[in-house]
Amino acid sequence: MTKTLARIKQAGKNFEIIVDLDEALKFKKGESSFIEAEGDKVFTDSKKGEAASDSDLKDSFGTTDTNEIIQKIVKDGEVQLTQEHRSAEQEQKFKQVVDFLVSNAVDPQTGNPHTADRIQSALKQAHVNVKNAPIESQIKDIVDEISKIIPIKIEVKKVKITIPAVHTGKAYGVVTQYKESENWLDDGSLEVVVNVPAGLIMDFYDKLNNVTHGSALTEEIKGED
Repeated sequence: MTKTLARIKQAGKNFEIIVDLDEALKFKKGESSFIEAEGDKVFTDSKKGEAASDSDLKDSFGTTDTNEIIQKIVKDGEVQLTQEHRSAEQEQKFKQVVDFLVSNAVDPQTGNPHTADRIQSALKQAHVNVKNAPIESQIKDIVDEISKIIPIKIEVKKVKITIPAVHTGKAYGVVTQYKESENWLDDGSLEVVVNVPAGLIMDFYDKLNNVTHGSALTEEIKGED
């Protein structure tokens, strides 16, 4: 069990609680429905042991119910991560990027995949900062960086998509990061060509179908890079 602080600034005042790090992160992600704080106490300064008064809690949260306040602090506030946890998260994300590139990238000169060791080495040599964010949002920038070290390209699927006008607002956010070209039609629908990494194509289709309720028309374009 790793204890940490969860903090929030409410009505101009600082409030802190002591929580279990793993449990707090699960609660924040919606993976659990209740979180406890050590001693059920809310502090204004936990290091000094200064507990928040009932009047402070009432003025800032509209209640003196500590359970209710604890849930709000963790959900809406900041959970302080330990260096050990940050390092573990970084290591896991780094491995995910390596695994993704091993499965989806090739040497364009030979058509052969790269080994995990070669990709790891290139990432380190290029001083790539792998962010704690979805791989799809950063893979293009990562490939751009390591292509300075090794010849590499992502195997992609090129797809032509027609999105009905009623769904273009939500769907645009799904397609925009992969977009090669777009064409707005007279009826308000959107015709777009995307290049999606092969390893992400099923997830891409799931997201597209979710926001368009399955009404988008897709056609894979063969025989093009």
